[in-house]
Amino acid sequence: MSVNWYGVIAQRHWVRWLPKQYAAIGDPESFFTTLGEDVARQIDDLTDELVGEIRQSDSYLAHVGRLFAARAIAEELILPQRVLPEAELAADDDQHEKEDVKPECGERPVVVDRDHPSWAEVNAEQQERTNDPESG
Repeated sequence: MSVNWYGVIAQRHWVRWLPKQYAAIGDPESFFTTLGEDVARQIDDLTDELVGEIRQSDSYLAHVGRLFAARAIAEELILPQRVLPEAELAADDDQHEKEDVKPECGERPVVVDRDHPSWAEVNAEQQERTNDPESG
C-alpha cells in the first residue's frame, strides 16, 4: 500500500508543524496511508452530498462545475480537521524571537496590529513610505 495525496500532505504538515505528535507515531507509512484513505472517503462522501441529484436541465459543463465546487468545499471543510491540524506551540519563549524572522517560501507573514510590540516601528515605516505623518 502507498500513501495517497491526502496522506502525503498530512505527513509533510505533521513533520513540520507537529513534530512531537509525528515522533509518537509508531509506523508513519501505515498511519498516513490509513489517514489518507479515510480522508479521501470522507471528501468523496461529502462531495456527493453537496452535489445532490443530477439535474436534467444542467449542461455537462454546469454539472462538472458543480462537482468541482462541491469537492473544493468538501476539502476546505475536512482538510483542516483531519489533515492540517493546528501547529504545536513552542514550549519556550522563543516564539517572540521567531516572529521577527522573515517567513520562508509559502509561509504567511506575521500580522502586526496595534497591540503588537513592533507596531510603532512598522507604523513609522509605513508613514515614511506614504509620506503621511498624520496617519496612524
